Amino acid sequence: MMSRRHILVVALAALAALGCYALVAAPKRPDGGAGLLAIGANAPDFTALDTAGKQITLASLRGKPAVVFFYPKDGTPGCTKEACAFRDSFNEYERRGAVLIGVSSDSESSHTKFRAEHKLQFPLASDESGAVANAYGVKRFASLAQRITFVVGKDGKIVKVFPDVDPGVHAQEVLAALPQ
Repeated sequence: MMSRRHILVVALAALAALGCYALVAAPKRPDGGAGLLAIGANAPDFTALDTAGKQITLASLRGKPAVVFFYPKDGTPGCTKEACAFRDSFNEYERRGAVLIGVSSDSESSHTKFRAEHKLQFPLASDESGAVANAYGVKRFASLAQRITFVVGKDGKIVKVFPDVDPGVHAQEVLAALPQ
C-alpha cells in the first residue's frame, strides 16, 4: 500500500509531466496587466542570439511578421518535436517574410547545442530570469515556460495567440495564421 506522501509525490510529478500550468497563477505583467497579452497589444521587445551568435532584438525585426514561440526546455521530446517542425517549415516561413524566435529558460550554451544538434535555422532567446515570459504573460512552472506562441504583425502588435499547442502540428497552424 502506498503512503499518503508517496501518492502526493506521484500526483505532483504527473501534473508536472503533463505541463499542468493551470495551478500556476497568471503572472502580473510589467505593463500592469495579468495573463497572456491580448491581440492588438504591443509585443514586448527582447534580445535573442541568432545562429551566428549575433544579438538581435524583436524591435529590430519590425516590418516583418514574427513568430515568438515559448517552450519549456531544450532537448525534451515535445520541445524537440516542435522546434524541428518549425525547422522543417522554415523555408515557407522565409518565403512569407516571417521570422521565427524560440524562447525558453535554458542558457545560451544550451541553446547553441540544441540549435546545432537539430540544425535549427532560427534564433533562440535565453530567458533564464523569466522576464520575457512575464512580459508576455506566459505562465511558468518550476522555471519552465508554458508552451505558447504569439504571432506578431509587421507593426509589432500581437495578431494571434496560440495558448494550446500541439507540437506535432503547430508549425503548420502558425503558417496558416500568418498575415499575408
